[in-house]
Amino acid sequence: MNRQFLPLVLSALLSAWLVAPRTVVSQEPATPPPSKPATDAPPPNETAKDTPAPAEDAATVPAPEEPTADPNQSPDEAQAAKDKLSPDIPGLTRLDKNGDLWIDPKRKIVVVDGRIALREGPIEMFACPKRTKEHESIVSVNTKASFVHAALLAVGAKSGTPVQWDPKYAPPTGGKVEVLVLWKDKEGKNHKARAQDWIINTQTKKPMKFDWVFAGSGFWVDEDTGMKYYHGDAGDLICVSNFATATLDIPVESSQENSNLLFEAATDKIPEKGTKVRLVLIPQQEKEKPQQEKVEPKQEQEEPKKDADPKLPQTTEP
Repeated sequence: MNRQFLPLVLSALLSAWLVAPRTVVSQEPATPPPSKPATDAPPPNETAKDTPAPAEDAATVPAPEEPTADPNQSPDEAQAAKDKLSPDIPGLTRLDKNGDLWIDPKRKIVVVDGRIALREGPIEMFACPKRTKEHESIVSVNTKASFVHAALLAVGAKSGTPVQWDPKYAPPTGGKVEVLVLWKDKEGKNHKARAQDWIINTQTKKPMKFDWVFAGSGFWVDEDTGMKYYHGDAGDLICVSNFATATLDIPVESSQENSNLLFEAATDKIPEKGTKVRLVLIPQQEKEKPQQEKVEPKQEQEEPKKDADPKLPQTTEP
């Protein structure tokens, strides 16, 4: 883990521990619980410890609520209401006091709120931090990419390496991260979609089929001030064109040249611009392969010496 993220990750884990429910120990004598039949099945409504949440379970996170519209508000007041932080989500820990970012350490998910920034045309990323690259990103999120990076580490995601172009192309690596989108329509009906369904491959005319990997972006140092800055904070949070600065990227060659972009927005599936959305990032934990027992090679045993054949003449030493 990069040392730059250690304070953020420790803060995230400490915050989650502080808000976690505690069991009150009674001072009265304990009553033996009734005996239960032995079973290998987990108790209902409980998730096994350190087990990543499946997409269906993670989608139980509520969709974001839009602030109540006031027809008497001025445009500036209406915009200020939209810019307010989202209310806390029950059971989740907020990591960004100035933004909308949460984690659920038990289900190992990261949640971040944002708004629709673009609905049509070529794109280079699915999501960017607010006020960065909204002209080429479907979603603009209300937090920093560096905070999302720290949140992913806090729930156990494995970062890898960004794309490399020199001396030859090497795809980005890292743990896979599924991205779900939650939102409500004007009637208040809840909706859920996979982020890939909002992205069209311009060659196949079908939804993007590639998974995102946690490439991890990187840092650069201002030579004048000595300050370190996270590359992804400039806009490259969840990319569909390969960037060496991407936090999440796709592990296939995808040009960032405007004349050769591989993906575009699926206009008919994306709600109107400005709609509030909630992204649920679900790291896919790699299953450890069972270790096979090493079989020691059998040592060849020396065959016992056979007695001399009685039919053959025997030689005796003088």
